[in-house]
Amino acid sequence: MAPQTGSTEKETQPVSTFPRLFTWEEIRTHNGRGQDQEQWLVIDRKVYDVSKFAKRHPGGSRVIKHYAGQDATDAFIAFHNDKSLVKKYLKSLLIGELAPDQPSFESNKKQSLLEDFRELRCTIEKMGLLMPNYVFFCLIFLHFLVLDAASWLVVWYFGISLVPFLVGIAFFTIAQIQMGWFQHDLGHCSVFRKPRWNRLLQIVVITALKGAPASWWNHLHNQHHAKPNCFRKDPDLNMHPLLFSLGKSLSVEELVLTVLFNIRVCLMYVPLMGFNNFMVYYWLARYLESNWFIWVTQMNHIPMDIDYDKNKDWVSTQLHATCNVNQSLFNDWFTGHLNFQIEHHSLKDSGEHWLEAYLHG
Repeated sequence: MAPQTGSTEKETQPVSTFPRLFTWEEIRTHNGRGQDQEQWLVIDRKVYDVSKFAKRHPGGSRVIKHYAGQDATDAFIAFHNDKSLVKKYLKSLLIGELAPDQPSFESNKKQSLLEDFRELRCTIEKMGLLMPNYVFFCLIFLHFLVLDAASWLVVWYFGISLVPFLVGIAFFTIAQIQMGWFQHDLGHCSVFRKPRWNRLLQIVVITALKGAPASWWNHLHNQHHAKPNCFRKDPDLNMHPLLFSLGKSLSVEELVLTVLFNIRVCLMYVPLMGFNNFMVYYWLARYLESNWFIWVTQMNHIPMDIDYDKNKDWVSTQLHATCNVNQSLFNDWFTGHLNFQIEHHSLKDSGEHWLEAYLHG
């Protein structure tokens, strides 16, 4: 009798165990703080291991680590404009999904609130309220270029007597702060639909026109949006008054642009007023700008809850950490539209200014 090998071979074939099924309890243990230091997170019920990818994450390593062991679905949606492109890179990180008996939401998160918010966001996107208006941003760009030129022209034409000296400082201060608000929009990919164009223009504005590195700003600001007002996760709460700028080395390209900025302003102003007067001119403008910046950014964060990360749902995390300031044409301009902090933090996408105008009349 011939040996019956078919059934034996079938029985010895390995059974595929993918997709692996996980519980929320298992996922919470992989928060980067265990013995294995693995970092898992959940997006749309899919479980991803980002332990190694975190170092290569374009938005910075820490921002993705802040969601290790948690559901990152709404944060993922808020941070990525082109979801279809990003999801291609997620495939290699996929290790499984939530078991069928596991809820889509963590037990401590408000399911009804998140469902309503997701429906609201879909409606807003369908209405086109997140689409950027290029005329608006072009006017913003031109207006601070005019102010920057005016700060030099006033001193060049009228000299450095007290009045033109102070007027020049005022123009320079306003130009610099408005550049800051504009590069903020670029950093959020809010001006162009393609992220690459936003990044390129952001480098020009914040690095070549302001003298600060774009990568440094993005790395810190992404963390702020991921976990606002959370100790050890929001870098805005962890700034050392003297050592805040120390850390990993800047990229060569940004370092060169920063040096070129300093050379540019020195060549523009030192021949007109001398080095000592330029130091007063420049640092007084920076002092006024920093106070302006702190006033705007902190008045809609500091009054709100500040605590360690409680892993609240996305909407609650943003609402408990932000507040709005009364809308007016002056407030909109003075704050770079950051008086609409709730909308900005909740949606963090392109075209927010038009959404704000629609919601607030």
